[in-house]
Amino acid sequence: MEFPEPRGPLSSALRSDLLDGELSPATVALAERTAAGSSDPLHDEDLQITLAACYELHYRGFDGVDEGWEWDPGLLTLRAHLERAHTAALRELVGPLQVTDEPVDQQLVALIAADDGPSLSRYLGRSGSLEQWREYLTLRSVYHLKEGDPHTFALPRLSGRTKAAMVEIQADEYGGGTPARMHSELFAGLLRDLGLDDTYGTLWDAAPAPAFTSVNTMSLFGLHRRWRGAALGHLTAVEMTSSEPSRRYSLGLRRLGFERATTVFYDEHVEADAVHEQIAAVDMCGSLVAGEPHLAADVLFGAASSLALDGLTARALLGAWEAGRSALRGDRALAA
Repeated sequence: MEFPEPRGPLSSALRSDLLDGELSPATVALAERTAAGSSDPLHDEDLQITLAACYELHYRGFDGVDEGWEWDPGLLTLRAHLERAHTAALRELVGPLQVTDEPVDQQLVALIAADDGPSLSRYLGRSGSLEQWREYLTLRSVYHLKEGDPHTFALPRLSGRTKAAMVEIQADEYGGGTPARMHSELFAGLLRDLGLDDTYGTLWDAAPAPAFTSVNTMSLFGLHRRWRGAALGHLTAVEMTSSEPSRRYSLGLRRLGFERATTVFYDEHVEADAVHEQIAAVDMCGSLVAGEPHLAADVLFGAASSLALDGLTARALLGAWEAGRSALRGDRALAA
């Protein structure tokens, strides 16, 4: 994919350095200043697109950027400055979490039940316009065209029942071995049906910071062994909260005249995630915490992060639409 359009001094400097083949010490210093000086890292366009670009080197990379950059020590130092700011802001967003003596699956249920974030699925299901649907899918494309991949990075850090449970969940994400049934492929078909470009990475330049904040969190958790508990908690929250919203999304598309061939992406999640819920909470997280009790707090932090970032994205979209404007960036914005 092409390197994303810079959104400030840091992403501009990083783009130039990676394409030129040499990381400037000034760029690393700029990353440190950007991380330290950002008043709102989770909404900071320059910080989030730079962090996303660093992580993308572990996925599919960029045209004209040497693959050797993936593990470059200087670039990892730059990334670490941004990760610290991102993690601190994420902890502030989530707030304090209390770990109890209850089984971790019950604690996850209670955490989800207490969530009172706004619901995008209700809005798009009941009254979302075609243009608003396109904006929503543009944001979600940043993740769904690589669906499953960020969490899958955690697999080598697991063992036994925990790993087996995660493999069972992730196998469905990848279509059970059938390429056309991979969730990323089903989402690409949804994009095409709604008149959007399904090429990997093409919609990045139109997506605002919250789209990257969400995926960057998944990448952070998946790529760091230290955060393996958070990666599993995040995945579990996704599985436990997506079945009913997916049903609403499917109904919203049908309301606009689309049929099963288009809604299959959401229909698949209605069925699969209802099954995955118990596997994720009991078999995967339960066995992880049974073997490593100290990871219970990280599991809850990962789950709470998923819920909080869903709320952050929902507020960004709904706030823009209520104000009568597009939620996308610049002249790429679709009609509000």
